[in-house]
Amino acid sequence: MSELSRRGFLKLCAGSVAAVSLSQVLLPELAKAAPASGNPPVIWIQGASCTGCSISLLNSGQPGMKEILTEIIDLKFHPNVSAAAGDLAMKVIDDTRDAGKYYLVVEGAVPTKNGGIYCTVGERDGKHVIFQDRVKELAKNADAVIAIGTCASYGGVAAAKPNPTGCKGVDAVLKEAGIETPVVNIPGCPIHPDWFVGALAHILLFKEVPELDKIGRPTVFYGKCVHDNCPRRQYFDASVFAKNFSEPGCLLEIGCKGPLAHCDSFDRLWNSGVNWCIKSGAPCLGCTEKDFPDCATPFYERMPGVNLPGITASADAVGGVLGVAVAAGIGAHLVGSIAKGRTGKKEEGGGGINADDLS
Repeated sequence: MSELSRRGFLKLCAGSVAAVSLSQVLLPELAKAAPASGNPPVIWIQGASCTGCSISLLNSGQPGMKEILTEIIDLKFHPNVSAAAGDLAMKVIDDTRDAGKYYLVVEGAVPTKNGGIYCTVGERDGKHVIFQDRVKELAKNADAVIAIGTCASYGGVAAAKPNPTGCKGVDAVLKEAGIETPVVNIPGCPIHPDWFVGALAHILLFKEVPELDKIGRPTVFYGKCVHDNCPRRQYFDASVFAKNFSEPGCLLEIGCKGPLAHCDSFDRLWNSGVNWCIKSGAPCLGCTEKDFPDCATPFYERMPGVNLPGITASADAVGGVLGVAVAAGIGAHLVGSIAKGRTGKKEEGGGGINADDLS
């Protein structure tokens, strides 16, 4: 039994930032939690995806990830790292499924149109096995399912309009099939390695899924609005907005979707703590949200319905409104009506506050 309490675990996850990889910090606790019978088997399969989440995980730059994959869990199958291929690899999947007591990780969306023929994984009795069927049969016997990336969580890029292959998120597919295995969504395009490690660690340590928000994300990683924690927030409050990527100022007018995005990238950072989207000068695209990418397009244009000059509403208010409006395509009238009264007239040329004053 691990000595790490849930309170301590949440504090550790929330405080794990650039200097220390979460995988390294949790390694001793995970080792203690490993059952005497052996490390828990994990099957990792990929559907409609670019494998970007796998690459992000494997390129985390921390040796702790290697130790987790080889010493803490028993990775039975992964399309990018497994030595086996063909019938031998499929036999490993089937044998693990039949033995039970394993965890399923799904990367990529699930094509469902025309019987799901647009994605297959292996063969059985001389016939292709549809990915949709593979997900269902593996999820049915799994202790838990982790949907890695926005595509697996909600459909993501693969399900963007017009979605010709009928892609859906894993949880939606399982619910339609009446399969009640718990699903943890880890959205992101791609994911941060800590988000996966933390979710897996919680499941292994406490034998239950972590606390999830309304769309199935662990609240410890996805409970904060990006806009509310943005290092450029002072520009927003002062109504100073960049017109080009090289300029100082809030990036809302050049496409930042921070008010509708929820994750802790601003704290956790990427590439071993080097950088993240906003710090590198790029606007947030809201890639952790359920309706991404459709809710974020056009990527580099201001979200409709947000009157930028003189906004004094709190980011929580703006973010909350946009979060609701995203489902309806960010309704301009809804957002505008709530922002009304909080906007002032800004003179041409940037108003009375200059970006240099905040630099």
